[in-house]
Amino acid sequence: MSARSLTPGITADAAIVGGGVIGLTIARALAMRGVRNVMLIERGSPGAEASWAAGGILAPQVEADHESDLFRLACASRDLYGAFADALREETGADVELDRTGTLYLGFTREDEGEFRRRFTWQTEKGLRIDWLNSHDAHQLEPQISNQVRCALRFPNDIQVDNRKLIKALAKANQKLGVRVANNCEVSAVRINLGRVSGIETSGGHVSVPVIVLAAGAWNSFIKSPDAFLPEIRIEPVRGQMLCFKNEPALARHVIYSSSGYLVPRRDGRVLAGSTSEHAGFEKRVTDEGINAIKAMASEIIPELNRLPLIDSWAGFRPRAADDLPVLGPCQAIEGLFYATGHYRNGILLAPITGDLIADAIVNGVTSTLLVPFSPDRHMSEARP
Repeated sequence: MSARSLTPGITADAAIVGGGVIGLTIARALAMRGVRNVMLIERGSPGAEASWAAGGILAPQVEADHESDLFRLACASRDLYGAFADALREETGADVELDRTGTLYLGFTREDEGEFRRRFTWQTEKGLRIDWLNSHDAHQLEPQISNQVRCALRFPNDIQVDNRKLIKALAKANQKLGVRVANNCEVSAVRINLGRVSGIETSGGHVSVPVIVLAAGAWNSFIKSPDAFLPEIRIEPVRGQMLCFKNEPALARHVIYSSSGYLVPRRDGRVLAGSTSEHAGFEKRVTDEGINAIKAMASEIIPELNRLPLIDSWAGFRPRAADDLPVLGPCQAIEGLFYATGHYRNGILLAPITGDLIADAIVNGVTSTLLVPFSPDRHMSEARP
């Protein structure tokens, strides 16, 4: 349904504001836990923004130079993906193409090698799966990579999923579970009465609801309340540009990183290359500068990519909080208000655990210790400005 189809006096038991991968996963998790009247409200079409533009990489180890709360959360979510993908296949018949080939991180310089050795040491000490490869070993796994590769790390547990197929599967799963979806419907305000959520104001009218999850990604900061002082959470859009090449015959099997970017081979004969990181507001476009930078990165990893036809390009907005950490869990000052936003570069990766933990907090009233470091209360000012 659309905003125009919202009828006066509409109610819900729980409303999720934002229909990206995070909102879709939370809605599904709530419905599966017996919440009957779940409503998902999306300003455009579900999954059409950051979730659609992503690369689908599930690689917490390759991007971490130390252990942290976010790293532990990300690894826990990655490790849920096998069961998550299987459940979605059973519910919908859809294959989200969870690819377990693994990820390579290529080193080209002496400095890269030093950093790789530090990373190899701490991850090995933590009992994580990680392999050290010399240049010969790396070329045995991926013959087309540059001859300038000095060494590499292999992360067998860092995998990938087709994010667009994941979005479609989640949308179908929600439909089958009876979740009501309001498309092209903007939320302007959260209504609060006597310290608890009472409803939301949308472009289609008022919705009475006792539980609200703000999962609007880069648009989360536009949602206010005329009734109470919400946490001062500023979510910034960070533009990322991506290129897509025709990868036939296939030049790579693994997801491959360098210090400048990454390549993601897909089963259908494409290879994605990304990504830029730009503070450009809500200007969603592909630029010549972005294309040239990504092509340079891609050809450094695999020189033969210069010969592949460029068949697509796109840009999206990563939702970034000021401290680079997601904002997850209940707002202690306002009963019934939950946050699930600011996932930045990790929305696809963190979707399964975000859905489970937010749904558990709503249904059972228990906040997991995994969520505590990401509480929205860390943004709460002491007094109304």
